Amino acid sequence: MKLKVAVLFGGKSAEHEVSLVSATNIFNAVDTELFEPTLLGVDKKGNWCYNPQYPTQNIDLSQQDYFANAAKVYINIAAGQAQIKELATNEVLEHFEVAFPITHGTFGEDGTLQGILKTLNIPFVGPDVLGSAVAMDKDVTKRLLRDANIPIADFFVLYKHAPDAYSYQEIIKKLKLPIFVKPSNAGSSVGVSKVSNEEEYHKAVSKAFEFDNKILIEEAIVGKEVECAVLGNEEVKASVIGEIVPTKDFYSYEAKYEDAEGAKMKIPADIDEKTSDLLRSEAIRAFQTVCCEGLSRVDFFLRADNTFVLNEINTLPGFTSISMYPQLWEATGLPYKDLISKLIQLALDRQQRDNALITEK
Repeated sequence: MKLKVAVLFGGKSAEHEVSLVSATNIFNAVDTELFEPTLLGVDKKGNWCYNPQYPTQNIDLSQQDYFANAAKVYINIAAGQAQIKELATNEVLEHFEVAFPITHGTFGEDGTLQGILKTLNIPFVGPDVLGSAVAMDKDVTKRLLRDANIPIADFFVLYKHAPDAYSYQEIIKKLKLPIFVKPSNAGSSVGVSKVSNEEEYHKAVSKAFEFDNKILIEEAIVGKEVECAVLGNEEVKASVIGEIVPTKDFYSYEAKYEDAEGAKMKIPADIDEKTSDLLRSEAIRAFQTVCCEGLSRVDFFLRADNTFVLNEINTLPGFTSISMYPQLWEATGLPYKDLISKLIQLALDRQQRDNALITEK
């Protein structure tokens, strides 16, 4: 009997539309000899929705509106199954055994959704609550990486209630220009600005505070943008290294997801084997330092002298046609369909492991 997998998509974050593309690719790529996928959406207001009339193959969530005729639903656990029940009637519309969240950004990959699924004892793809929450917060991530002696860019933290805790002059004296301003809790370059003067700085700070109450001011690192895909629970593997070559000023949200010409990818990256091995090793170490399991994409800046800083850890990276994570595993020898199956199996393995611990207590 095939295992039913709910692909969870959408969400309240600024990355809602990216999630539609990622979910489309994952749903269409699932190995239907092993699994039976179903779609479970979260609209922009945070309502859980299910559309029983939606196509079941060759879908395109960006073109075919899932939410237009969807019922508002909730998740109920009965007889060891997760039931999708209509909110208005309590009718069971569908059920599933494992969840594949591909809800990028806040309320999706920050531990919030993971906490709901964990409370319901539903196995799910990707890092657990702690790893998701930690990796989403760039400030906390940096502090943990720094404690583990993993190189990071120098930074300041500002809070919305005290935006002038550090002056512009104090910041540039230490970090120099240019600098980057970014929300602490937002994914995929959302709200990120490159700053070269004081006027741009104040605009960037205001923009970043639209997305979070805590923001980072970071030094700019001159070097190649390289990325590594990480996969596993206790036994963790790292992919080949890929390189991002932005055609714009920096690797923005638009370049990542909307503009196919916004960046070029080199897979594998044009770096020597020793450096590649070091970055892969550090990617795994960083992944484990912030308590991740399942999957993550670890991003570095590599300087000309082969020193590096770790830029960020993305716990639910994009699965669009131009996304780096699945392409890195393709290049490493793990095809897209097999990658999806592996991620689902990792979710099931972790659930079995964790439930055994609970039983023993």
